Amino acid sequence: MEELVINGNKLRLIKENIALLDVEAIVNAANRSLILGAGVAGAIRSFGGTTIQEECNKIGPIEVGEAVITGGGNLKAEYIIHAAGPVYGEGDEANKLARATLNSLKISNKKEIKSIAFPAISTGIFHFPLQKCSEIMLKVAAEFLRNNEYPKEIIFCLYKDKAYSIFENSLEKLAKIIQDKEHLNGK
Repeated sequence: MEELVINGNKLRLIKENIALLDVEAIVNAANRSLILGAGVAGAIRSFGGTTIQEECNKIGPIEVGEAVITGGGNLKAEYIIHAAGPVYGEGDEANKLARATLNSLKISNKKEIKSIAFPAISTGIFHFPLQKCSEIMLKVAAEFLRNNEYPKEIIFCLYKDKAYSIFENSLEKLAKIIQDKEHLNGK
């Protein structure tokens, strides 16, 4: 399964370089200091140019679980939402990841952003397990789509086959849970 429709809006998966997507906003898997280092942040820096880091320098640091917005620099995306994800092992990581996801979505809703793309936050150098990340982020996204007008489309942009496969499996399980709940509620 690559797509789930919730409340008329889409939750979908793609395998791509997030920095190259033509969406209104992309989410950067940020660190607290908002320094664009490696991984997703490095791709954003490489393709987006120096203005993004300059904007981040005026904002940071932020707390883990928080999210802030900057312009997209030279990217196709108009905005970048920088979500500070947890380092695995620091404590309360699941809640921090859920908050980083939710706070990114709240920013997109407030700015009426139609399409937003997320990476698998904290699964790179922060070592958050991919399976748990997929379950947390997809659940938060699905609940947000059910209760909010924006964004109209949430994309999870996975770069590697393994990450895509794990997110796809979690999306299938989530779709079954949603379908079962709707059936029980008579929808």
